[in-house]
Amino acid sequence: MEVAWQVLGGVLVVVGIVGCVVPVVPGPVVAYCGLLCLLPTSSPPSVPSLVAFGLATAVASVLDSVVPAMGAKRFNCSKWGVAGCFVGTFVGVFFFPVGLLAGPFLGALAGELVAGRGLAAATRGGVGAFLGFLAGVAVKLAACAAIAAWFARSCL
Repeated sequence: MEVAWQVLGGVLVVVGIVGCVVPVVPGPVVAYCGLLCLLPTSSPPSVPSLVAFGLATAVASVLDSVVPAMGAKRFNCSKWGVAGCFVGTFVGVFFFPVGLLAGPFLGALAGELVAGRGLAAATRGGVGAFLGFLAGVAVKLAACAAIAAWFARSCL
């Protein structure tokens, strides 16, 4: 039975890592659930480890929602551009894989154009949204990589 828990946990960790790139799948949360699968095994995570990874998961999940908008704001995006970034990120999922990268940029660009900004300002906002999206992915990947490393170390 222990091997079944380890396999299930490993699958969840891998799905969590994939979820770092696919916005619909909450990558760090799924990877953390994989870590929880080790609780009934002979090498369960300690309470401090669970708390630390739980906090990292929560922070990464919150930042994933906020960082693209912060990137857009940093590049002087209007509220329309920030809203466009969120919409573009969601719609981009349906046009995998190009949509995942282009969605935040095109959404912010469209939002800026709707707000009446010129093409140069709209493009700058789109670049900020795209950089924010990449930063959010990096934060999620860091959290999932830490969980995956701990998981692998405890199973081997």
